[in-house]
Amino acid sequence: MTEMKPESIFNVNDLPQHVAVIMDGNGRWAKARGKPRVFGHKAGVKAVRETVTTAAKLKIKALTLFAFSSENWRRPKDEVGVLMELFMTVLNREVKRLHKNNIRFRVIGDTQAFSLRLQQKIAQAQALTEHNTGMVLNIAANYGGKWDILQATKKIALQIEQGKCTSDEITEEMFTQSLEMSDLPEVDLMIRTSDEKRISNFILWQMAYAELYFTSEYWPDFGEKGFLKAMAWFINRERRFGCTGDQIATLMEK
Repeated sequence: MTEMKPESIFNVNDLPQHVAVIMDGNGRWAKARGKPRVFGHKAGVKAVRETVTTAAKLKIKALTLFAFSSENWRRPKDEVGVLMELFMTVLNREVKRLHKNNIRFRVIGDTQAFSLRLQQKIAQAQALTEHNTGMVLNIAANYGGKWDILQATKKIALQIEQGKCTSDEITEEMFTQSLEMSDLPEVDLMIRTSDEKRISNFILWQMAYAELYFTSEYWPDFGEKGFLKAMAWFINRERRFGCTGDQIATLMEK
């Protein structure tokens, strides 16, 4: 039997435009195998590769992966160091592949906290892919949803101080344009692995109407099959955006 390709399974118009993923459970996956937490982080790279490849084949417009939160600095120093080196290694190995596949790579978050070497590597990766026209891959690193909102608030406050606008002129659209990823659709679907059911200060504003998908799979086990399951679940959801089910049905009949 011929294996069906992911892009032939779904109608692209039914799929989310922007998917966000909290890649959770690397440490617990490793512990269950009697391995150190670092082993799980390294194993998670394969799941990242499969997820990115599958999302691109499905023509998802944007994929945002939560790689390192602003709270993750509290983890053991050795683990943080390994995560930084792993980030460097993945950038070295994967960016050319992303570029070859017309994927635009971006990092969102306060990258000033990273080493100069890592900052330079991020800048090089973004420059290499900035004119690509395929899927946008956002890596959230040293990122927090509260930080994002605070930065937007400061930008608007500065405009007010400079006399460029007044407080009465502030709108949701204006605020959104001051956030990270302002050029992309807001998140339609948020996926979290490892059976944890919280959003952990991820992209708070941009997930206002996102569908939340939680799976018990640890991140290293997720990959293509896990992503396709999430897409099937999303398609079967009734997205209301504040309306009732009957109102949605009436609108669809028009």
